[in-house]
Amino acid sequence: MAKLITLPTHSDKRGYLTVIEKEIPFEVKRIFYIYGVDDSVRGGHRHKTTRQAAICIHGSCIVSNFDGTKKENFLLDHPSKCLLLETYDWHTMHHFTPDAVLLVMASTPFDPADYIYEAYE
Repeated sequence: MAKLITLPTHSDKRGYLTVIEKEIPFEVKRIFYIYGVDDSVRGGHRHKTTRQAAICIHGSCIVSNFDGTKKENFLLDHPSKCLLLETYDWHTMHHFTPDAVLLVMASTPFDPADYIYEAYE
């Protein structure tokens, strides 16, 4: 099941520093980011083996998730919010603000055979 966590953030007069490396429960093998999204819906899949962590580092977006049992919407609107997605989490990303930058870290390198595009019934 998808889980929203708050990343440790340190601040002082110089600004903020958010820590990721010990908070993600898998070794990161791929990093990508999505930006410049119009009113399109992104995602629309789940994975056979890949786990993911998503952080909207600027702006905001909504991640809708369905794990086969429970449907949830997660608002990613702060760089300290991190959504952990498991392999069985069918997810879409939508309602991106014009300035949104969604950073995604994955547990595996890209493999088109890892994607499952059929939605749960």
